[in-house]
Amino acid sequence: MTRRLIAAFAVLLLTAVGCGSGGHAGHGQGTLRVGVVPNISPEKQRAQYEPLRAYLAGKLGTEVELFVATNYAGVVAALTAGRLDVAYLGGLTYVQAEAQTKIVPLVTEVDQETGTPEYLSAIVVKADSAYQTTKEVVDAGGAFAFGDISSTSGSLYPRIMITAAGARCETGDLMACPPLKAVTFTGGHDATAQAVAKGDVEAGGIELRILHRLEKQGSVPTGALRVVETRNVMGYPWVAHPDLPEATRTAVTDAFLAIDQPQLLDLMRAKKFAPVTAADYDEVRTQAATLGLLTPKQGQP
Repeated sequence: MTRRLIAAFAVLLLTAVGCGSGGHAGHGQGTLRVGVVPNISPEKQRAQYEPLRAYLAGKLGTEVELFVATNYAGVVAALTAGRLDVAYLGGLTYVQAEAQTKIVPLVTEVDQETGTPEYLSAIVVKADSAYQTTKEVVDAGGAFAFGDISSTSGSLYPRIMITAAGARCETGDLMACPPLKAVTFTGGHDATAQAVAKGDVEAGGIELRILHRLEKQGSVPTGALRVVETRNVMGYPWVAHPDLPEATRTAVTDAFLAIDQPQLLDLMRAKKFAPVTAADYDEVRTQAATLGLLTPKQGQP
């Protein structure tokens, strides 16, 4: 980025700081506030995304402040209240946020495992479990673990899968999915993996690439969990608050599309980034409304 473009971007940021409503666009002048959903523990997520924060700061020529809430709904609340300029959301948290304010989707990652803008949500059981299918899990009426209640691959898509397998999940009570005897929300993919591995539940919904990362890190023994079903999920969108000027949104989008450092792409679980539109999340939007997950829930049920 040339010095002239950097200067222009700084001016745009200062304009956003001065003109946003409800305190939008920064606690301090020239700061771009970026929020990230905690698909693992918030402390680990914050440390993991520090290289991205540094990259954006250098590429855009401005200060970048990273925010990780304690749960998914916290990022939605901060974004819709104008306390964030840009945020990394799951598909479900994106449609929850757009139901409250006109969020603008920018880009998503091209997944390293699938080679497409889609990744995989999975239902997993212990490796030595007798269950071979989701239907067997549901018919047995055991306990099932979701991740964060607003997680796309840890809550919405596992609910789609167990419903298709015969579970009668209620929209007014997300804890009721008979014939499953119990449904829990662990708060994160790592906690769901541990709950299944320890036998606290018979099965759980998890983002498959996060499971693979947990296995690589040694947090979950490789082969301790077995996948019984997967569904394709549209990638996590990076989105902008509607008050962020269009030129600034373009600069942020271009910064993501320009990422070519292998280490940074590995951090983002991406081969590269691609533009994304609201229409790409039509299935998420429809299923979330049908299953009672369109409204974000604060905290755990």
